[in-house]
Amino acid sequence: MDDRPTRKALPRLDESLLTHLPPFSRLDRRQIRTILDQATSRRYEEGVAVFHEGAPAERFHLLLDGYIRVVRITPTGEQVTALHIPAGQLFGIAQALGRNTYPATAITAAESIALSWPMRLWQAFVTEYDGFATETYRTVGNRVGEMNNRIVEMATLRVEQRVATALLRLVNQTGRKVEDGIEIDFPITRQDLSEMTGTTLHTVSRLLSAWEKDGLVRSRRKRVTVRDPHALVELTQA
Repeated sequence: MDDRPTRKALPRLDESLLTHLPPFSRLDRRQIRTILDQATSRRYEEGVAVFHEGAPAERFHLLLDGYIRVVRITPTGEQVTALHIPAGQLFGIAQALGRNTYPATAITAAESIALSWPMRLWQAFVTEYDGFATETYRTVGNRVGEMNNRIVEMATLRVEQRVATALLRLVNQTGRKVEDGIEIDFPITRQDLSEMTGTTLHTVSRLLSAWEKDGLVRSRRKRVTVRDPHALVELTQA
């Protein structure tokens, strides 16, 4: 995997890019201009690691466009997808967790554009910019809550319930209305779903094939559309 980001220079970013995003929504345009002038903007191809688990946390990031998969590596070397981060959210915020290394690897799930700042600016942002700390720690809380839910699901739900729950979560987070249902709006493979749900690729393939036959989902190369969300909800509660 080539981790080198595209070096093509991006246009000078306008303040309006940040005004609607919760960490910056309470700031005036002058403050946002100052923040943008300290940022580095970078475009990444799909499948590129923005940073790696255990590496020194030298920068924090804001995803402007695309999707990020947050991946952990188990002691036995297996890859587990812990979270998906949509556009508009901060990531790589190790300082908010009291860490000086990244706790996971961030991999682009689609072509993405991100801003980043040196980690040495983190405390200044928290101190000087109204709402930045509040929204950042709310984001951290939401992600911890989601991971806790995943742990409970692993312990209490059957495999088909876990896979159905994962699909519904992705639809709620990133769903895009299409003609025959709601499409998960970034490339996702059956391997990704198996990593998210702690099961095998064979099991995920078997379930998706059966659900496609029953009209619940449509699965194509790296694209999944949920055609009958209510039926998936019923599967999670069975």
